[in-house]
Amino acid sequence: MKIKNHILDEVKYLESPNYNVRPDEKDISLIVIHSISLPPTIFGNTYVEEFFLNKLSHTNQEYLNSIRDMKVSSHLYIKRDGEVIQFVPFNKRAWHAGKSSYNGRENCNDFSIGIELEGCEDISFEDNQYIKLSEILHILFKEYPSLNIERTVAHSDISPGRKLDPGPLFDWKRLKSMIK
Repeated sequence: MKIKNHILDEVKYLESPNYNVRPDEKDISLIVIHSISLPPTIFGNTYVEEFFLNKLSHTNQEYLNSIRDMKVSSHLYIKRDGEVIQFVPFNKRAWHAGKSSYNGRENCNDFSIGIELEGCEDISFEDNQYIKLSEILHILFKEYPSLNIERTVAHSDISPGRKLDPGPLFDWKRLKSMIK
């Protein structure tokens, strides 16, 4: 995989309408790891893709109906089988972090890349996800010099008390060992 025009060239690209211009397009200095499943704890469907594309249909799922009108996106989504989907070019501001701060700096969406893993806080992630995530991090670290493993954080780190993802079962030690 390579990055061309801020998009990974060997992954599916589905352009989300939920992004805007970064205050400084060159300021890409943080990676935020998230987890998501729609409905919660249910895997293997296309609801996340539909959600990021504003295409969630009215359904008999109460939870999905409750979030249908929210405008959310992420740069990348890594499914449990290792499939990677990109929704927003890396130089654009995806809407993944919400109210957040890192080292005293507010609005992490302004300077971060958001990576969603299909999962939830209380279910372990898959080997395929760690493999793809580590491959992508290697590429991002090369392309964007301000990024490194120390500037790769959990959503819960930048939104403490508000967010828990990716949760205690995400194996940071394993990921770090795959990066070195």
